[in-house]
Amino acid sequence: MLKGFYFVTNASLSKEGIISDVKAACCAGVCAVQYRDKETNTSLMIEEGLKLRRICRKVPFIINDRIDIAQAVGADGVHLGQSDMPVNLARKILGKDTIIGLTVHSLLQAKNAVADGADYLAVAPVFSTKTKKDAGRPVGLNLITEIRMKYRIPIVAIGGINIANARDVIKAGADSLCAISAVVSKNNVKAEISRFLEEINIGLAS
Repeated sequence: MLKGFYFVTNASLSKEGIISDVKAACCAGVCAVQYRDKETNTSLMIEEGLKLRRICRKVPFIINDRIDIAQAVGADGVHLGQSDMPVNLARKILGKDTIIGLTVHSLLQAKNAVADGADYLAVAPVFSTKTKKDAGRPVGLNLITEIRMKYRIPIVAIGGINIANARDVIKAGADSLCAISAVVSKNNVKAEISRFLEEINIGLAS
């Protein structure tokens, strides 16, 4: 599960709009699509989420933070942060078959996430990033390696990732990675994702 490129939407950075971006991402062969929107109201998120859900018929469709939106649109899962609902409580609400991911910034947080039953970890921010203003200090590649050595849970790397460092991220132990600004701010989203997938495949084969 979750090997390759993990796509996250960003309406403010997108050139063609997130509907177009998600179509391109699915065509490129991403391993998951996360719908992330901190600004839109609930009604519009449901409307947009339903459209995206139909596009992601063959790709896991994950909602950032909002358990209510995930339920409303029939998403495959949710992605939570450290200040969101605890994983074990989210599991009670969403059920055992729902994918639940959690962002972690330390080995202790990773340990707790595994104990609570998270399906995957997003290690963030790996490098310095301007895409997420409250991302915090970079955790570096070492944390990915430390988590990989202790746990078999899928790891998604996020934060400051670009073509130049993508291969190193995978070699450090990540199963997949996410690059937001390096993809959605470009003219051809599908082509940019394909470039990342080449680097990811080389890293996985190393």
